[in-house]
Amino acid sequence: MGFIIKVLVGAAALWVADRLISGIELTGDIWQILLIALVFGIVNALLKPLVKILSFPFLIITLGLFAIIINMLMLAITAGLMENLTVDGFLAAFLGSLVISVVTAVLNFIIPDSSE
Repeated sequence: MGFIIKVLVGAAALWVADRLISGIELTGDIWQILLIALVFGIVNALLKPLVKILSFPFLIITLGLFAIIINMLMLAITAGLMENLTVDGFLAAFLGSLVISVVTAVLNFIIPDSSE
């Protein structure tokens, strides 16, 4: 059940980024948006830990701010894999990753984890 909640939270975060950031375009029906959120979750689950390990020195030097670049990369990879998600440029990826991070954090705070 927790996995489904995470996908729904990811879909909501992507939808909010689409509405707030002019360089991010999310097209399709609800099922396509959920599929994009699923792919985004898989990309984050599989690639993000590896990228964090490889970029550990940059994370230390920048006191964790390099994590924003990593989030931008995960968003760009997802956009590259899914034709219904478009991210136009560095600024859109930067702002989109910030919006997605904030929305995800707020929703994860509001929605309790069922595994606890």
